[in-house]
Amino acid sequence: MYSRVGATVKDVKDVLASDIVLKVRAPMMNPALGVHETELMKDGATLVSFIYPAQNPELMDRLAQRRATVLAMDQVPRVTIAQGYDALSSMANIAGYKAVVLAANNFGRFFTGQITAAGKVPPAKVLIIGGGVAGLAAAGTARAMGAIVRGFDTRAAALEQFKSLGAEPLEVDVKESGEGQGGYAKEMSKEFIEAEMKLFAKQCLDVDILISTALIPGRRAPVLISREMVESMKDGSVVVDLAAEAGGNIETTVPGQLTVHKGVTHIGYTDLPSRLPTQSSTLYSNNIIKLLRAISPDKENFQYEVKESFDYGTMDHVIRGSVVMQDGKVLFPAPQPNNVPVAAPPKPKSVQELAKEKAAAVSPFRATFTTAGAYTGGLASMLGLGLIAPNAAFPQMVTTFGLAGIVGYHTVWGVTPALHSPLMSVTNAISGLTAVGGLSLMGGGYLPSSTAQTLAVLAAFISSVNIAGGFLVTQRMLDMFKRPTDPPEYNYLYLLPAGAFVGGYGVALQSGYDVEQMMYLGSGMCCVGALGGLSNQSTARLGNALGMIGVAGGIAATFGVLKPTPELLGQMTAAMAVGGTAGLAIAKKIQISDLPQLVAAFHSLVGLAAVLTCVAEYMVEYPHFATDPAANLTKIVAYLGTYIGGVTFSGSLVAYGKLQGLLNSAPLMLPGRHVLNASLMAASVGGIIPYMMDPSYTTGITCLGSVSALSAVMGVTLTAAIGGADMPVVITVLNSYSGWALCAEGFLLNNNLLTIVGALIGSSGAILSYIMCVAMNRSLANVILGGYGTSSTGTGKPMEITGTHTEVNVDQSIEMIKEAQNIIIVPGYGLCAAKAQYPIADLVKSLTEQGKKIRFGIHPVAGRMPGQLNVLLAEAGVPYDVVLEMDEINHDFPETDLALVIGANDTVNSAAQEDPNSIIAGMPVLEVWKSKQVIVMKRSLGVGYAAVDNPIFYKPNTAMLLGDAKKTCDALAAKVREA
Repeated sequence: MYSRVGATVKDVKDVLASDIVLKVRAPMMNPALGVHETELMKDGATLVSFIYPAQNPELMDRLAQRRATVLAMDQVPRVTIAQGYDALSSMANIAGYKAVVLAANNFGRFFTGQITAAGKVPPAKVLIIGGGVAGLAAAGTARAMGAIVRGFDTRAAALEQFKSLGAEPLEVDVKESGEGQGGYAKEMSKEFIEAEMKLFAKQCLDVDILISTALIPGRRAPVLISREMVESMKDGSVVVDLAAEAGGNIETTVPGQLTVHKGVTHIGYTDLPSRLPTQSSTLYSNNIIKLLRAISPDKENFQYEVKESFDYGTMDHVIRGSVVMQDGKVLFPAPQPNNVPVAAPPKPKSVQELAKEKAAAVSPFRATFTTAGAYTGGLASMLGLGLIAPNAAFPQMVTTFGLAGIVGYHTVWGVTPALHSPLMSVTNAISGLTAVGGLSLMGGGYLPSSTAQTLAVLAAFISSVNIAGGFLVTQRMLDMFKRPTDPPEYNYLYLLPAGAFVGGYGVALQSGYDVEQMMYLGSGMCCVGALGGLSNQSTARLGNALGMIGVAGGIAATFGVLKPTPELLGQMTAAMAVGGTAGLAIAKKIQISDLPQLVAAFHSLVGLAAVLTCVAEYMVEYPHFATDPAANLTKIVAYLGTYIGGVTFSGSLVAYGKLQGLLNSAPLMLPGRHVLNASLMAASVGGIIPYMMDPSYTTGITCLGSVSALSAVMGVTLTAAIGGADMPVVITVLNSYSGWALCAEGFLLNNNLLTIVGALIGSSGAILSYIMCVAMNRSLANVILGGYGTSSTGTGKPMEITGTHTEVNVDQSIEMIKEAQNIIIVPGYGLCAAKAQYPIADLVKSLTEQGKKIRFGIHPVAGRMPGQLNVLLAEAGVPYDVVLEMDEINHDFPETDLALVIGANDTVNSAAQEDPNSIIAGMPVLEVWKSKQVIVMKRSLGVGYAAVDNPIFYKPNTAMLLGDAKKTCDALAAKVREA
């Protein structure tokens, strides 16, 4: 075989007398010739072989006497440039593979688990100690054979490698880095060794196969598995000691032999690479040839220069490390190279890891005790409400309230995030049922005849604005989601159930039947259906129709209960007609980009209506308080309803001003604002004492007026301290407030419909507020009180961002877009502000026609209210099925060719995951930086609303396209159309 490839076959003496001798094992005593192989070598010859100079000083002396030059294959530096010459790694790779094959051959069961007709066979459990080349090769082979693999190493990087191969990385509680030099692990401390011994002892009781690979250069291999551990293993187990030649990691190993100790098979072979001779010869010969060619590129003369001063990772480093002897002069060990890279500092724990540690620190007892305490408080509250109930109607109303809240909770959770904006709009419209309170308190003829009646007609008028405007805006939004391919709609047919419901009630009323409670129940169920219908696009329009039917039925039933005179009916009809007309005009005129401020304005109307109704109810009912057993309850509910309505009214106006640009969107940090808010709250709570203790009308009205003013001021101070970025939470909280105000009206008027609908709206707003807070990793109190930071923000200094950014122009961006096939667009509030949805829609249409896969990723708090970006994109004609939520699309970024970020900053900020001390630490974000290429479109490199620098601007795969979003998108769309 050697002759066929051009080699000349000679005897040992002739071969060893060559100028350059290439060997596998170091020269040794030749038993056939009776001489040491070094004595047969030519003076001044070059030897390339495994030498192990630290362990073989006598061999080094013999070679020095022959004035030999020696390149030790075991001393080739483990640096990137020398990977092709690293024979240790080549042989270790083979040894790791062969170790598993031999273990499987000596193991009495399958490696993989099987379920057969004869019974179930569990998979073998394999423990691998040492995550070097051999250990990782063994792990990959064992996993491929179907075994359960566990890996241990003192180095964090090696554990990550185990994990990447599908093995379970094992760690000890002692935190100590095992990173050493030359690709080996260092010797660990006594405490660490004791901890790992406990781990090994526990694992030996469970595993079937144990493979150890731990070596320390120049020293005996550490004993990691004691005799007692081996004897604790199950009969039939197999251990493979790849460190046997260096003394062995397993105390009971016999180097070079296959033995059995107490039923455990020991494989202590020291020549595992030789047991795959073809593979090992191929790799070893490649290593040597590549080394010789690298150090001496001259094909005619073998020559190289050995330098005593050299840089790390260079060819000079490889030569000096490999040459352990030159012309008989011992050069081992090599000096330290220059510019040795400093070991990377320990990787800081991610926000997610810190959160897990924090959760693990809470004992199960404490967690269970907290839960049990919450349930105890809730159930005790139920009993307390029963004890203070003034009459039989109160527990019934509380029951209605509780059940409606539960129904609302489960209904709202089913609403798709893309429809959160229509959900808020329809709840806004339904909350207009505060009109029922106003209608119930109206009196006089064509005009009101008292202050209370005037307040009532104003409440009915204001509420009607909400009803008509809210439903029309909802319908406009839902129409935007309609795709050209959708089937035709016949929504006018929903007039049939509406006519049957309201018309049937009119007939029943004329016939002398009292069916108002069933009307209230039907209306309430329709309102539940309105929220449930918005769970997906296919039923959303039905949901809006059900909401209209529910509100119409509730108002019709109110008319039926009141039986107003023709004059009063004219007053009622006029108030609602004028209010409804105004609401329709506003809703028809408003632009969709202005939807957040419209919702805020409508919330203010609900709050004002609640205040007016509560005050009017007190005025009307005051003469009956002395004889009414439920008077105290009426007074308390009126007080609470006034307070909630006042906060909702003024807070909504401030939110409107910020969103409309009439007020500065930055947080207004008043000096001592927390003390101020606490004082306002204390005064509001304290006001109920004289209100309840003094039965006089003057005191009651004064207290209601005072709490109206105090709550209005508190609404201003609370909302003014909240920045523009937190407006989505403000909108949802105000939405919730409007629901609780409606509930207060329901208790005040003993009206089941208002209680049901109020609980629905209140729970809807509360759930949306919770969703928004989770999306920012912040507590509701943190947002409402104008706080900073997330619940995961650490106490240290935020990470310093370094590096330079890369800027591109439109033409360069177009080239990136052309090269990309899979593109994700991530819009933010900047798109809303620039009104760039139309050019983006054109761009998407053109790219889709070119066969590219285009999708959108939407963050829950992008925009100024939940779902705003979904509505804007739908308005521009983007199909809703390519607009995905953050949780749906985040895992796709690593396979994405290009992420195009438009006007988003905090929602794509990687500091949320990379910097535990960032004020947005732990906030869920769209992981755009994991894409192959990122283009960020912004006006500047400035920070977002959270005032946090964004590391992704400086990442190597990010290009900044600076400028106005609309103009830039127009330019991109035009260039794509031209192409």
